[in-house]
Amino acid sequence: MPLNQYVTPIKLVLFTLLLLFFALFALWRRRRTEIAILVAALAWAIGAGWFATPLLDLAQHGYRHTDVPSFAPQTTIVLMGGGTQPTDSGLVPKYGAMRRIDAAGMLYRECRETSASCKVVLSGGDPEHHGQAEADNYAPYVLAQGVASGDLVRENQSLNTYQNARNVAGILGPAHDSRLIVVTSAYHMRRAMLAFEAFGYAPVPYVSDVRPNRATLVPRIRGFMNSELAMHELVGLARFRVYRWLNLY
Repeated sequence: MPLNQYVTPIKLVLFTLLLLFFALFALWRRRRTEIAILVAALAWAIGAGWFATPLLDLAQHGYRHTDVPSFAPQTTIVLMGGGTQPTDSGLVPKYGAMRRIDAAGMLYRECRETSASCKVVLSGGDPEHHGQAEADNYAPYVLAQGVASGDLVRENQSLNTYQNARNVAGILGPAHDSRLIVVTSAYHMRRAMLAFEAFGYAPVPYVSDVRPNRATLVPRIRGFMNSELAMHELVGLARFRVYRWLNLY
């Protein structure tokens, strides 16, 4: 993965640490040495993965493994967007997104073997402002997995998980007895389930990949990325529940 793909997550974590440092520094000026040691230790714990491990475990709880679901006569497989990245050869799906694409392709092929009517909905706009929607970028890769063009639907306007569910619901119509399978990563599945349930669906989860983490003695870029990812998901879950409580979702 190109180095610039790591920059934003690291900036977010370091920015949070700096805010914490200056806030504590302003409140307890006589404890400058202790504050500096505390923030440095926290930065080390985040980068070395000691902070990310429990956060990722919490974000992925209950979704580290899912079995291949059964298929109904009318089955829809929703592939949740997982980002894109610029390369020398053009814009391509991120590694995690490719895992989701592979999983959706496998489910579609198994669904067709049951003689069911199977559709794949690609859901994802361009939240990273790379110039192409995730759904449009993923389409050639999904077709290469054996998905028939007539069974492929693109939802290319959503910019977050709630909009994914809202826009897919607009395409599919009211929830019915047909099977709706949601394909995404383990860390993202809880939020995806809540979003589709908010629109009256009873989605069946299928986890494409589980985010690994390993605690080390030396801080690594991976540790910062995993910490940021887990914090993003946990904050997103909390915000979703608050919005639902306030009837904003």
